[in-house]
Amino acid sequence: MTDDGRTPAVTAFLPTTDQDVPNPMNAPRLALLSLVLLLLTGSAMAQSMPVPSPPSLGAPSYILLDFESGNVLVEREADTPREPASLVKLMTAFVAFNELEEGHLQLDEKVMISETAWRMGGSKMFVEVGKQVAVEDLLRGIIIQSGNDASVAIAEHIAGNEQTFAQLMNNHAEEIGMYNTNFTNSTGWPDEAQTTTARDMALLAAAMIRNFPESYQYYSEREFTYNDITQGNRNLLLTRDSSVDGLKTGHTSSAGYNLVSSAKRDDMRLVSVVMGTDGPRDRADQSQALFNYGFRFFRSYALYEGNTELASPKLWKGASDTIPVGLERTLYVTIPQREYENLDANMRIDSPVIAPVSRGDKLGEVTVKLDGEVIMEAPLIALEDGDTGGFFGSLVDEVLLFFQ
Repeated sequence: MTDDGRTPAVTAFLPTTDQDVPNPMNAPRLALLSLVLLLLTGSAMAQSMPVPSPPSLGAPSYILLDFESGNVLVEREADTPREPASLVKLMTAFVAFNELEEGHLQLDEKVMISETAWRMGGSKMFVEVGKQVAVEDLLRGIIIQSGNDASVAIAEHIAGNEQTFAQLMNNHAEEIGMYNTNFTNSTGWPDEAQTTTARDMALLAAAMIRNFPESYQYYSEREFTYNDITQGNRNLLLTRDSSVDGLKTGHTSSAGYNLVSSAKRDDMRLVSVVMGTDGPRDRADQSQALFNYGFRFFRSYALYEGNTELASPKLWKGASDTIPVGLERTLYVTIPQREYENLDANMRIDSPVIAPVSRGDKLGEVTVKLDGEVIMEAPLIALEDGDTGGFFGSLVDEVLLFFQ
């Protein structure tokens, strides 16, 4: 949100370029592409629905973004470092899920509870020292009960000790792009060196949902019973709003009340982060307000499917005449309601494309504009290898290129 309270222009996390090369596409697909672009831009007189200012929230730091596109719909002080409290456990679980994915950990694997884990204060799963607990139970204890004891137990089991585990956490944070975050423990226990931002937590939540869709279901569970003790999930939105299916609360006296949450309505998923609110109901109410605003006034659209040929420019000096290009993944944009007809999409392909070319090489760019303003850019890549052709053909192309 801008200083004057207006909704900021929609921004994205996709890479951009400042190159300006004429589009050399001359393949037969150009007609089909032109038709698609005509449909996107054909109604210049389309009536727009004004987007009001986002709700005024009491949280000092918050963000609302679309899961598929990464477009930010609302933000305030989203890059200001703050104490995460138990939001840290999102990364604790993320590391564990990654170990499960790679086969280094099993859900039914037993974990010996150390005295260090057992003695942890704050919220607890109530594991007992010297007992063995299944990994899946510990994960539920971390996610649903926010158990500090469970977090330390899983950290020690995976990495030997909590300090080494924190290094794994930071490695994953860097891969995700959480550049303003530093983890020092697995629980969120107060530490001046342990900070994060609302934006980084939103990135982590999106990575959690995208990378581990099957494990993500734990975040929607409302209660968990262990050792004959039943504890409810502290995310109040799970009982208020059926579209909400995660993620994690956090609280200390110095951090305030934090909440990372996600909701899906129809085919649109939003991620919300509020940090530093005054109470558990405040964080739920303010997150709900963000969701209601986002779903009411914005829509997400898939413009181009990933790994699908969008054009086939000439491949100079190649074994084949052309090279198929497309996007690595499906390109989504999130825009105000009723603005779809005002989108303008175009492709630029770097010229000339000269063999050899490797699959994944960047060969151009797709740019999407709304009312003349760029809202999304994504690289066009080679969808297959383009090998070098024979000597004679390469020589002919060399001569032709000289006269280009």
